[in-house]
Amino acid sequence: AAFHNGLAPVIGPFCSPAEHRHSIEADIREMRAAGERLDPAASEALAHAMPPSLEPHLDLVARRLAAGAVRRCHGDLHLRNIVMSGGTPVPFDAIEFSDRIAIVDVLYDVAFTLMDLLHRDLGALANRLLNEWSWRIADLPDASHEEALALLPMFLARRAAIRAYVDAAAAAVGGGVADNARLYQRLALDFLRPSPPRLVAVGGLSGSGKTTRALALAPGFGRAPGALVVRTDIERKRLAGVAPEDRLPPGSYTPESSARVYAAALARAAQALAAGHSVVLDGVFARPEERGAAEALALRCGVPFEGIWLDVSPEIARARVAARRGDASDATPDVVDRQFGYDLGEIRWRRQPA
Repeated sequence: AAFHNGLAPVIGPFCSPAEHRHSIEADIREMRAAGERLDPAASEALAHAMPPSLEPHLDLVARRLAAGAVRRCHGDLHLRNIVMSGGTPVPFDAIEFSDRIAIVDVLYDVAFTLMDLLHRDLGALANRLLNEWSWRIADLPDASHEEALALLPMFLARRAAIRAYVDAAAAAVGGGVADNARLYQRLALDFLRPSPPRLVAVGGLSGSGKTTRALALAPGFGRAPGALVVRTDIERKRLAGVAPEDRLPPGSYTPESSARVYAAALARAAQALAAGHSVVLDGVFARPEERGAAEALALRCGVPFEGIWLDVSPEIARARVAARRGDASDATPDVVDRQFGYDLGEIRWRRQPA
């Protein structure tokens, strides 16, 4: 996300709706030209499935371009082009020879990494990458990244389809087999299969393990690479204009500011759900009206809802909060003590031990 945040928007012919159509048509031609090196039936299935993954979203593609989501990105952001340096992932070997390949939507750029992780059966890491990226990427109010999740199935499928015909061509030149290329085809088809969105809300007092539970649940449902985790702690930092790990003063935690935080979290979740992407809401949800608002959001969006409340002892909550480092939560043991004095009202969500 820091890499993408540092790139200047590009307004030009690339990534227009017409260019996206052209690119998908080119992908289909390449797969068909590969013939028996790929699975011809899968090539035809993708030829029928890929255009409809774009057509309903042409206006969104145009708005993403106008809003600044298109930049001169890495262009080839698979795992072999990322190195860990000092505990930080650093991309290298970016595309320099082709504007058409490098000038893309930032979500399409990170989609290559997501696809590569999923291809390697690292779905939990793919989900964590999507969520960490979404927590840190700068907002685009006119065409949000949550709204752009409607494009993610097409972006992932295109990345997999391109790997399929590139690997098939390499196998033909090298005299090898193209089994891996066919796996990419099947992966591309999986990305385009419908998966109705759901909303899960995880509540509980500070130190109950909400974020840990939310991140454990998220890879297991919804479209690839799993549900988007919307954290009230992250929304609070966004509204304050600071990084997730920056601590806010106690004065930032007023009833009025909390109301704005929950409204922002629900609005972000609503955009993702409208884009067809499942969501996990992660927040304390101490007030009955906050829990009711999450339930009402699911009802408005026409999606199934599940509420989970994590019960924790004061001793465990204090110990967990005291041990936190580098987290978006600003809770302290004193905050935990105050929360255990709250009147939580009737909790109808499914209660689980933390």
